[in-house]
Amino acid sequence: MRNAILLAVVVSLLLLVGCVSAGDVGTAGMRNGTTVNIESGGQSYPAYITTPGDGGPYPAVVLIHSFNGLEPGYQDLVDRFAGEGFVLIAPEWQTFEESPQDAVMEGLVRDTVTYLGTRPDVNASSLGLTGLCAGGRYTMLLLPRIEEFDSAVAWYGFPYSGGQANGTRPADLIDNIADPMLIIHGTADEASPVVDIYRYATALDTAGKYFELKVYQGEPHGFMIGEDGQLSQSFVAEDAYGEMVGFFNRTLG
Repeated sequence: MRNAILLAVVVSLLLLVGCVSAGDVGTAGMRNGTTVNIESGGQSYPAYITTPGDGGPYPAVVLIHSFNGLEPGYQDLVDRFAGEGFVLIAPEWQTFEESPQDAVMEGLVRDTVTYLGTRPDVNASSLGLTGLCAGGRYTMLLLPRIEEFDSAVAWYGFPYSGGQANGTRPADLIDNIADPMLIIHGTADEASPVVDIYRYATALDTAGKYFELKVYQGEPHGFMIGEDGQLSQSFVAEDAYGEMVGFFNRTLG
């Protein structure tokens, strides 16, 4: 009888493993990606990349992490997002400087795009950009500067900040935006007050630029990646993830 029970437990566990979908990859802490090197400005930057698997070509998205570096939660996010049918790459932009000049960052992202163009599994005519925190600011800043991108998702960014290196404010480049952008933010964001996001959205609307805005009541800055560096499993994080995937499916698919 005991052996029969143990067998049933093992079978149940195997069935549960078999039920994990591509969208669940990453949330279980699995690492499906690999590290490649992006040459930029005479230096070599590691970048974490994950693909949906064999085949393609697939649309690709460049993900820019926060000032906390490429934490495990970002790798989980990249792995999970790739399961939706995208090639994801996240360059470690703080490899040489904690707060690089905007020109250095732009060069790295441009060289990352160039690298993606060399891969047969990437559809180089269908590229997206996303970033969180400092990466959200870079997303707002670089969408109007790098024409290869077709759409972007900016997570709790800083439209009226020049960054720690005192560069250009993303809001000053609104007239140059030619592609759709989704903005994700929380009303309790103390680092980047939501009033600035509403101000930015109003300016985008006045300029006739297409954008979508998803605001979560009561959510603080950085709600997608917790203080422990792990990918959040909260209802809001799951909903925001779905908003991002749906937006890129519509704009890159």
